Amino acid sequence: MSATLPARSLRQAMAWIHGWLGLVAGWILFAMFLTGTASYFRPEITRWMQPELGANRTAAADAAAAAVAGLERQGHGGDLQWFIYLPDARTAITRVFAIPQPTATATAGAAKTRSPELELDPATGAPIAARETRGGEHFYRFHFQLQLPHPWGRWLAGLCAMFMLAAIISGVVTHKRIFADFFTLRWNKGQRSWLDAHNVSAVLALPFHAVITYTGLMTLVVMYMPWPIAANYAKPIDFSYDVYGAAPEQEAAGRPVPLVPIAPLMRDAERRLGGEASRVVIRNPGDAAATVTVARTGARAINARAPTVTYAGATGRVIAASPAGGVATSTIGVMLGLHMAQFAGPALRWLLFLLGATGAAMVGTGLLLWTAARRRPNAAPFFGLRLVERLNIATIAGLPVGMAAYLLANRAIPAGWEGRADMEVSAMFWTWGVVAVAQLLLPAARAWRAAFALGALAFAAIPLADLATNPRGIAARCSSRSTRRASPSPRCWGFAAWRAGVPRKAPAGRARMAHARWYMPEALLPAAVALLLFAAASHRFRRESGVVTPFQVRATRIAAILSLLISWWTCGEGLPGERVVRFVIAVSVAAVPIVLALSIAATTILAPIRVLSSRRTR
Repeated sequence: MSATLPARSLRQAMAWIHGWLGLVAGWILFAMFLTGTASYFRPEITRWMQPELGANRTAAADAAAAAVAGLERQGHGGDLQWFIYLPDARTAITRVFAIPQPTATATAGAAKTRSPELELDPATGAPIAARETRGGEHFYRFHFQLQLPHPWGRWLAGLCAMFMLAAIISGVVTHKRIFADFFTLRWNKGQRSWLDAHNVSAVLALPFHAVITYTGLMTLVVMYMPWPIAANYAKPIDFSYDVYGAAPEQEAAGRPVPLVPIAPLMRDAERRLGGEASRVVIRNPGDAAATVTVARTGARAINARAPTVTYAGATGRVIAASPAGGVATSTIGVMLGLHMAQFAGPALRWLLFLLGATGAAMVGTGLLLWTAARRRPNAAPFFGLRLVERLNIATIAGLPVGMAAYLLANRAIPAGWEGRADMEVSAMFWTWGVVAVAQLLLPAARAWRAAFALGALAFAAIPLADLATNPRGIAARCSSRSTRRASPSPRCWGFAAWRAGVPRKAPAGRARMAHARWYMPEALLPAAVALLLFAAASHRFRRESGVVTPFQVRATRIAAILSLLISWWTCGEGLPGERVVRFVIAVSVAAVPIVLALSIAATTILAPIRVLSSRRTR
């Protein structure tokens, strides 16, 4: 008889898929998770890397008027388009992308060039007197572009995100005791310990991992799947006109006409849009065909597709407004908002930061588990095992060292040097590359310890370098609100995130209640986390002792109910559809205690049956 290979079960097949998908994309996914997690505090990192700047105290309308006046003074009046990003409670500058007119020698269809980004003082519109840096924007861009030319970095990030989504699904199918393994963590047990760590970090934030991966894919879905738009529109820009209500681009009339005052337009737009403005786009400034488009901030809504209103720049007349979003438009806007989390206040932002850190831990422990499962005692490792282990050291231990070097370079490079922003980025990648190469000179075990020790020293040196280059010191800069040196040091990032997210004075009446309802629950989120930990400890005690007390059952049920109430409270105000989506996402926070409550209740009910069954067996 011919030998036949044993058939694999579904769980075994999924385990094979899970392992190899995680290995192939694991190193890039780790980098994406780590830099994406840091991007939750992108404005705070930028403010720390520009210590010369103070906190923003200028209203959006006044900042827009100052920016327009400053651009006209600097000779940008003949540009094709201005993209003006206004400051808010978390940012201290006005960012402008000024696109010049096509040159006379440009051929038809040539790409329009863009001048460098301008950073202006919100109060005066003058260029800021601060060091050149990319700040937190570097981590954000690397998160989905991987420092590769457009569009290859985004394509690679999307491919890895698809691998990640498939790995999540196959991992859930593979682990039949997924929730029981969540409460098991055995130390110094080799492969078993890495498996426990991988399970805990994966299950702890499983809803977050699934949502952040899928929504990450949806943010660039038009790029990955352009065919529906291409099949229905001759020009892709026509799709934006129909869906987002953007005013059609008009050619310059050739007749110089000054812009109407911007501040009154801004205040009228904020009244029409129902919130503060965050972005102004001015096309053909100084021309009779000029248009001014104002977009509302997305900091108070989960839908990141902010509504807009467009005015005629010469007369101030409203010529276009974004229509009410359809189902598809609202869905993609909510997915983008969930991924960017611009709606999150300080406490929720820190919670998302911790959940993102568990994602990096999940990928890292999975890579280490792959090597631990294939290492045999008293046997020389094969080439593939040695290669994966060295890549693990270079990525898991080397990338954090490079990120610390990026922050240290901000303080080490003189503030007045030209091109210092590119030098900071180069410092990150050169340091990362040196660590990746130098660890090859040491045995793997010593390389792990040396790389992690170097990372600890690098991060410990950041506040010391900050203290050395800022004579006023860390404590003075963190405690003073009126000083120009108001951006925090790394030790004070948490304080700065809270201070930057303190809401402005709310309007009276119903708006004040809605405003308070959005921020009050974030102070209760730590209590929800404490309830989760208490429920987890109760369940762990039940598993170890085999005894379920009525107090444990009641406490766990109370934890689940309170988590549900907190989840509903954090839904805030807004459209009914948005509130439902918020509730669905917030319920994921309460998923663990709910499962625990059901598990303990089922154990209590089935306990007598198990006792009778065991007696019959005896």
